[in-house]
Amino acid sequence: MTTQRHYSPIDRLLLQADAAMRTLLPFSGQPYRPSPAIVQPDAQMSDEDTRHVAGLMRINHTGEVCAQALYQGQALTAKLPRVRAAMEHAAEEEIDHLVWCEQRIHQLGSHTSILNPLFYGMSFGIGAVAGLISDKVSLGFVAATEHQVCKHLNEHLEQLPAEDEKSRAILEQMRIDEEHHAESALDAGGFRFPAPVKFGMSLLAKVMTKSTYRI
Repeated sequence: MTTQRHYSPIDRLLLQADAAMRTLLPFSGQPYRPSPAIVQPDAQMSDEDTRHVAGLMRINHTGEVCAQALYQGQALTAKLPRVRAAMEHAAEEEIDHLVWCEQRIHQLGSHTSILNPLFYGMSFGIGAVAGLISDKVSLGFVAATEHQVCKHLNEHLEQLPAEDEKSRAILEQMRIDEEHHAESALDAGGFRFPAPVKFGMSLLAKVMTKSTYRI
């Protein structure tokens, strides 16, 4: 029979600091699954297409940085142990996306966004506040966020050059995972946010995508 380990507040803060470092430091995350791009062939793309794909993948990488921060913030303040465990598990799955995007960006000869620490801090704060309000709101925020991410992934999949099968394989698997996270959050009792709240989240997402496409 296994017992669940109980962490003190100091332990949790140290774990959060470690998670932040592993999220923000280059090549410090370890994926649980290999990248779907590994089995896809290399393709020759024009310089313009390469820069565009790198920009799209940089947006997705920053999105995963935000997801890590959001889940970690929510796990820190979640009231029910099962909700905290669900947040921590989701954060582990998002590490795969983070690493896959980072690997692809460097294959394209580009860099991750220098704004990542800023977006990490903002997302962590939002997640922590949502968790403080209630687990229902916290789970609802996860669902709304993941639906927004899926929308961006669909848009990016449409913009990818047909020959870039590596990036396509990554984004398609990410979409599958994000849809599952959204459904799981709602099934666990997440609050369905009204349209005005979702619109506000969409505006914030546009700020992130516009700013990280190049920097």
